[in-house]
Amino acid sequence: MHLVYVIASYTLFVFALPVLLTHPKLRHGIAQRLGLYRRGLELGRGSPRVWLHGASAGDLLSLQPMMRELKRRLPESCIIVTTITNSGQEMARKKLAEADVVLYAPYDLFGATRRAVAALRPDLLVLEYTEIWPNLIRAARKAGVRIALTNGRFNPAKLSRYRAMFRAIRNPLRRIDCFLMRSDEEAERALALGAAPDRVWVTGNTKFDALVLEGAEGKEQALRAEMGLDSTAPVFMAGSTHEGEEELILGVYKGLLERYPRLQLVIAPRYLERCGKIMALAVEAGLGVRLRSGGAAAGHAQVTVLDTIGELSIAYRLATLVFVGGSFVTRGGQNVLEPAAQGKPVLFGPHMENFKDSVQVLQGRGGIQVASPEQLLKVAEELLSRPDQLEELGALARGSVTAIRGASARNVEHMLSMLPRGKAAA
Repeated sequence: MHLVYVIASYTLFVFALPVLLTHPKLRHGIAQRLGLYRRGLELGRGSPRVWLHGASAGDLLSLQPMMRELKRRLPESCIIVTTITNSGQEMARKKLAEADVVLYAPYDLFGATRRAVAALRPDLLVLEYTEIWPNLIRAARKAGVRIALTNGRFNPAKLSRYRAMFRAIRNPLRRIDCFLMRSDEEAERALALGAAPDRVWVTGNTKFDALVLEGAEGKEQALRAEMGLDSTAPVFMAGSTHEGEEELILGVYKGLLERYPRLQLVIAPRYLERCGKIMALAVEAGLGVRLRSGGAAAGHAQVTVLDTIGELSIAYRLATLVFVGGSFVTRGGQNVLEPAAQGKPVLFGPHMENFKDSVQVLQGRGGIQVASPEQLLKVAEELLSRPDQLEELGALARGSVTAIRGASARNVEHMLSMLPRGKAAA
């Protein structure tokens, strides 16, 4: 019964409120999160009104290719973007030119979601990955809004929890009009959880469409200067690193310096608040270090820490060889296809549970999985000695990513078919 979820959500909210009000990633935009919008706030114009929700910056980047396709097909549409985290807000405002409105998503409370739906007046609500919010889905459905889930995925380890929750609250999947799933396996999981068979489609993952950058050469050279990188020296880049990995990477780097004394290291942590600690680790290791935000005036250093949002893809283009983090610790990996799309050979550790589809695309075609830091050192040392092989692997990696694009156009086609007649006209 849905009433059970309504009561439980308010109870949990009361207990979580001190954290929500103080957490650095969640404490901003409280009024918007309650579905309260200040008088005079521009909520966008145009029709149809499409509300796309992604929890974080990474989720929004996966939605961006769909936004572009929507604007191409429906130039008069109004695209509303909501996110949960502050970093998502910052990235959306800086990078998503297609978004007409950027707001914080409402808490999944009965009142907050009803107020948000009434104020934003969407024709279509698009949720990302596993963003199944029962109160929001119910409020949208009662207002006559069509609902789609894109890049759909359900963690197989949590299926029993989903089933138990859905039995207790009346299955919210039955109110979703269209499931656009990443793979056949994900489609089977959606069906097993109660999605109607005639509403489930396998269209692929739009994150693949967001990977290849066009016309980035000018930005690439500007970023190289800002980061103080020597264009004549190789660059080893560690992207999306997590707690416990930077020490390992710095150790590998010091080993590589014995053979390649001009090698430069760039570390891009997954969470920017850890940049200070990474700098301290580099100093402790006896290495010169600087922040990218210092600009060209900061000069050159052996180690550069990328402490800005939205520059990772372009920064990958500066690398000679890339290691992607989240894979030497039990975080399930990070996006290995992003550097591959920039034509770079990609190394990654053993823990890639959350990116199995990406590993399947890349392994043996420009991607190499290593079991330990010691093996990373050995493989990196060998590859850096063979520039021709590096170039060949990079071309293979880029080709692998290019071959799997197109999910965004397929998703938009399904989404347009859901809109009221007249509003979906191209």
